[in-house]
Amino acid sequence: MNDTTIREALLRKLWRQKSRPRAVLQELHVHSGKAIADIVTLHSEAHCYEIKGATDRIERITAQGVYYNATFRRITLVTTECNLRRARRLAPRFWGIIVAIADGVTVRFRHVRAARLNPNFEKQSAAMTLWKSEMLELVQAAGAERKPRRLLAQLIAETRRELELSKTICDLLISRRFQPQSFASSTM
Repeated sequence: MNDTTIREALLRKLWRQKSRPRAVLQELHVHSGKAIADIVTLHSEAHCYEIKGATDRIERITAQGVYYNATFRRITLVTTECNLRRARRLAPRFWGIIVAIADGVTVRFRHVRAARLNPNFEKQSAAMTLWKSEMLELVQAAGAERKPRRLLAQLIAETRRELELSKTICDLLISRRFQPQSFASSTM
């Protein structure tokens, strides 16, 4: 079972949950594009889902995980039965694990472990998921528009508590979907 098949089934599952997300993003760049989160659900906070199909190299989660761990307070690996043993060994204990199972023409999901609160969350790294225009909404400093994104992220991290920042980022990512912006004005 490949990434595309799992992704399509997971998206259907996420939208049919009892507590549906307010929005679902695909291919969200984190850490200035050093990693790309496959699916991110937006409830009150963002939840990252990383998909590894049967032919994917599951070992990649160790490198990707560094960026996900810094950016998201909840992370879940979605993989196949053939990768489960390695997934349990490689995924941090606070990551959730879901196994995708082919059942004829449909895909079922079995929850192996629930995602727990990530102890490695970094406010500054999380703020880097925002566009500069979004960061400027959060920074009330004179001349902020001339500051680089990394410095804006640092200022945001210094002035917000972890949960507050996580919820604010979630709200901004949701509002992004409803405010069309040109590529040029959304500079990463």
